[in-house]
Amino acid sequence: MIGVSDGSVSRPKCAEISISMAQRAFQASVSRAAGAAEGSGQALPVVSVGRAMVVWYGQCFRGGSLRKRRLDTRRCLMKAIVVTDQAAGTAGMALAECPEPTAAINDVIVEVHASGWVSTELEWPSTWIDRAGRGRAPSILGHELAGVVSALGYGTAGLSVGQRVFGLADWHRNGSLAEYVAIEARNVAPLPGDLDFTVGASLPISGLTAWQGLFQHGRLQAGQSVLAHGAAGAVGTMVTQLAREAGAYVIGTGRAADREKALDFGAHEFVDLATDALDDVGTVDLVFDVIGGDIQKRSAAMIKAGGSLVTIVGSVEARPADGLAVDFVVEADRAQLGEIARRMQEGRLRTNIGSTTTLDDAVAAFNTSERAKGKTVIRVKP
Repeated sequence: MIGVSDGSVSRPKCAEISISMAQRAFQASVSRAAGAAEGSGQALPVVSVGRAMVVWYGQCFRGGSLRKRRLDTRRCLMKAIVVTDQAAGTAGMALAECPEPTAAINDVIVEVHASGWVSTELEWPSTWIDRAGRGRAPSILGHELAGVVSALGYGTAGLSVGQRVFGLADWHRNGSLAEYVAIEARNVAPLPGDLDFTVGASLPISGLTAWQGLFQHGRLQAGQSVLAHGAAGAVGTMVTQLAREAGAYVIGTGRAADREKALDFGAHEFVDLATDALDDVGTVDLVFDVIGGDIQKRSAAMIKAGGSLVTIVGSVEARPADGLAVDFVVEADRAQLGEIARRMQEGRLRTNIGSTTTLDDAVAAFNTSERAKGKTVIRVKP
């Protein structure tokens, strides 16, 4: 069998470069050779012709199906969502064929069944540069995942091939909007059998952000009050539920259309930021900020002595007069992931999935002007 491109589609760098017209004669000769081989019962590998090279493909068996393998690198190809141009935004996303990742020391390779998506990811520096400050495009997007361990790197312990897991991939490595991802073993946790992969993929960023903001950085205690901005969002609903379970009084904020959802997820009160007076809330022990700007400044003035302002939108612009201000980036934590999964199993926590789509349809789904109403989850493996 011969795999060829008709030259009509421009592919990202990790896919094969389209074929120029000058190379069609070579392609035709290979096709004739393949036909002769098939007639004689022999087999030829798949071939793709690039502008400056010829790449031969064989076959490999993955996930119950045959797929292509590059014979020069011996690596099978997988589908992934790739970006190459920071200025292009979501319009610069493309579904491409890329080499499957290989496991480094203490890594696992996970066959991804579902992946979470955060719309601000294209704005993160780590999407475009590595830890040494070097450009790393083309980059595979996505960092939340749920799937099955397919391989172990050297020295990896505590996990096994075939195990269901969910977790948070490293910000500076290729991500989980792909059929396979390489991830440090410590960044994933077992996914209980009664939680499906779509649910598992919706939890890592939202759940860990809420957990770390409330308990590690905000030092929340029972009996305290929490002002949870964006209370109907993916993070906000987790903040609301975990804070209320911990014995806090939760005041959620958002738009008028968010009121019902915020109250349904456990907020004791709701403030419409467009029409209600935020100052009427009074003082609170902890502000969980996902908005920044003027809302953050006004909220800082509402914090009680010894209280905390916790934000995930960047450097703090306003600090409480007598309290703590913390901006943080969420980190993977296996123990915390386990606590979140346990609460999901026990019905003490619900996830907030706004929409789902397939990997093949993800690029079109991301290019929308509609406001997200919860976590977006991509079903990578049907």
